[in-house]
Amino acid sequence: MPPISQEGNCLIYRGSNFLKQRLVLSCLSGKPVKITQIRVDDEQAPGLREYEISLIRLLDKLTNGTKIELNPAGTSVMFSPGLLHGGPLQHDCCVQRGIGYFLDALIALGPFCKFPLQCTLRGVTNSKDSPSVDHIKGAALSLLKRFLLVDEGLELRVVRRGVAPLGGGEVYFSCPVRKSLRAIQFQEQGMVKRVRGTVYACKVSPAMANRTVESAKGCMLKFLPDVYIYTDQNRGKISGNSPGFGICLLAETTDGVCFAADCISNTREESDTPSIPEDLGRDVAMRLLDEIYRGGCCDAAYQWLAALYMALGQKHVSKFLTGPLSTYTVHFLQHLRDFFSVTFKLENPDADDDDEDDVRGAQKVLLTCVGIGYTNISKRVL
Repeated sequence: MPPISQEGNCLIYRGSNFLKQRLVLSCLSGKPVKITQIRVDDEQAPGLREYEISLIRLLDKLTNGTKIELNPAGTSVMFSPGLLHGGPLQHDCCVQRGIGYFLDALIALGPFCKFPLQCTLRGVTNSKDSPSVDHIKGAALSLLKRFLLVDEGLELRVVRRGVAPLGGGEVYFSCPVRKSLRAIQFQEQGMVKRVRGTVYACKVSPAMANRTVESAKGCMLKFLPDVYIYTDQNRGKISGNSPGFGICLLAETTDGVCFAADCISNTREESDTPSIPEDLGRDVAMRLLDEIYRGGCCDAAYQWLAALYMALGQKHVSKFLTGPLSTYTVHFLQHLRDFFSVTFKLENPDADDDDEDDVRGAQKVLLTCVGIGYTNISKRVL
């Protein structure tokens, strides 16, 4: 949705959709953003949700000189970004959303901070509405390494697990800073060579994790032999505040592309019927196979991150092959045009009849753009 108007440098949007995209791009571009009429039709709870306010607080901690104005009803927010500062940071995330919701913003902003980011986040490590920490560690960080070139100082570590609804988990994320990102040409996804996975169980019987492993492994071994899933049994203080279990599978290709899929058990609030471990294992295997079918050079959940780094890269042509674009990515491309005046060329590469590998899977999309040469103004040239 394009901005409804523009006052000088300030972009004005309407509605609560894609709030995180707009705030992140505002921080990077330095352009203030005003968002009005946030859930005005919701009579029960109009305005910003608690997790959205928590995200705004996190961005405020990450920056210097940010000005935030909220109207009393919370249905309008004016966000004037300051300079990205980084450094050591601690934040208690709202348990309405998983830590992945907040980590996405940190991964996008981390390389452009003044000081390397060293962030401790507390809350829900695994939830249904956000990518899990394991998903981000496999899919998002492998993509970030391609643009950073070196991964020294890049780390995502689960200190404590905490599942929905009460959380109690803790993760540590560190990210190095860069003066600029390189342009990238990445059009070969390769063949899947191995599958790795993690099954975690918090405050439930260890048998739940073992049954989930057997089910998921049974499905994946029909396709390739190199499958290894390890269990993360949590007891006592490190198991968070709620019972639950779940699984994250990662498929790695010969060219270093990672596809990921998550599944987590139901909470009592969501459903009266408890989750069956065998169903969970089978579901996550099917989701991973669907992700592999979509293909491309990144996971579907992080197409937007590849587009962001391409747009901010050096002033050279970048090309990146993805699977079918998600709705989230389509809107992100529109927001990149609003904030940075960057447009992408989208095309479906023709499958070569001689190359059967290209014919398999869903129709691919080739993203092409010229980077704007975004420079981290805070990082001194060494």
